[in-house]
Amino acid sequence: MSYPIIFDTDPGVDDAQAIAIALAHPEIELLGLTTTYGNVDVETATHNALLLSELAGKIVSVAQGAAAPLVKAKHPAPAFIHGENGLGNIDLPPIKGQAEARSAAQFIIDQVNARPGEITLVAVGPLGNLATALQLDPNIVTKVKQVVIMGGSVKEGGNVTPVAEANIFNDPHAASRVLTADWPLTMVGLDATHRCVLRPVDMEAIAAGQGRLGNVLAGSYAFYSDFYRGALGIDGCCPHDSCALAWLIKPELFTTARGHLTVITEGDAEGQTVFALEGRPFIDERWARTPVVEVCTGADGKAVVEWIVDTLK
Repeated sequence: MSYPIIFDTDPGVDDAQAIAIALAHPEIELLGLTTTYGNVDVETATHNALLLSELAGKIVSVAQGAAAPLVKAKHPAPAFIHGENGLGNIDLPPIKGQAEARSAAQFIIDQVNARPGEITLVAVGPLGNLATALQLDPNIVTKVKQVVIMGGSVKEGGNVTPVAEANIFNDPHAASRVLTADWPLTMVGLDATHRCVLRPVDMEAIAAGQGRLGNVLAGSYAFYSDFYRGALGIDGCCPHDSCALAWLIKPELFTTARGHLTVITEGDAEGQTVFALEGRPFIDERWARTPVVEVCTGADGKAVVEWIVDTLK
């Protein structure tokens, strides 16, 4: 089976791991990388997307997109998590390629219209590019095969606020548009990704199998896992963005529920994703006014990590 995807990303250490999967997996047809600010500024994200593709020996279209949130003020990139260069501050080789002239949103629109019913959008950063594509061409909701979002949280709580996950918090207005658009959508959030830990022995196996790209994955992992050791007390890192691809290829490794999502866009709960189970009555109908989507409520973390390692080793 073939999965044609556009991978919307802000690389980022865990993004780099996921990009490696998208480049390596025999069933994934990577149509392009679209870039956004988030873990880094958008220019750095674009540079890293081009670099990672070149290190893997692949020629992949890269289209640059959102530089800032739709409405709110932009928060500084979290250099203490991903490094100033997004890849753990390791020395990086120069790049040869350059981004497409068209924007990320236009790239998404053009690809989806060229192959209606075939393409999955996998978005693992703030959601400005998908929100802009929806605004420019609302008809893409009927033409994508599905949308897979790494972001949000249902019961796990947040990772950048007590209630909000980073990608949603970075641009809650964009997230609100994307998560409530009437297209087939699955949210792979912290409830699933926090069950998965990529340990040092796993990264050793990956690095050995990925050549020049493996050196960058291993070097950036060292920086990222130092953050996780202090933040969550784990020996390794949560491979958040790879989990979105794991769900796409191996959905049986996840538990899911169907229901309605609402994104809080203002106030202390800004960026929170509120999930109301399908068919569950509440005191007010407001929580059921959005389309029904699928949300990951858990994952077999060990099996997901084994899949990641098997794909890359």
